[in-house]
Amino acid sequence: MEAIAAPHDSIYQGRRGERLIPWILAVLGVFVLQTLIPPIVRYLFAGPGTGARLRIALGARDEQPPLSEVGRRAERALDNMHEALPVFLTLAVLHLVQRTPGDLPNAGAAVFLVARVIYLPAYMSGITGLRSAVWVVSWVGLIMMIAALF
Repeated sequence: MEAIAAPHDSIYQGRRGERLIPWILAVLGVFVLQTLIPPIVRYLFAGPGTGARLRIALGARDEQPPLSEVGRRAERALDNMHEALPVFLTLAVLHLVQRTPGDLPNAGAAVFLVARVIYLPAYMSGITGLRSAVWVVSWVGLIMMIAALF
């Protein structure tokens, strides 16, 4: 005769890993929004001629208006997100698969998310040191997630 697990045990085990799913979705949402910022800056906020820029944006984009300094910063911030996102997603999936106990993975994901939300405006502002400080905080979140694996 097979042993039957208590219902609350299986529910607890399932929820333990699933708590990361909202964090994953939120980080992916930030990524999607961040991909929109450079084109928005290029076509809508790059000085006079917004109508002409908008016509270009809606067309084949054979010739694009130049990207402003702020727009180039937004592109570099997106490049950085392309580097950090696979690390975050890999760690999050590992925690989902392992159903890691404790709150450290969720806390790390929350720190990463908040830092990444702040990172883009920090980068675009051009304030010396701010971008780097926020970047370090995002990696603290990832380190928290790594530490929870051990």
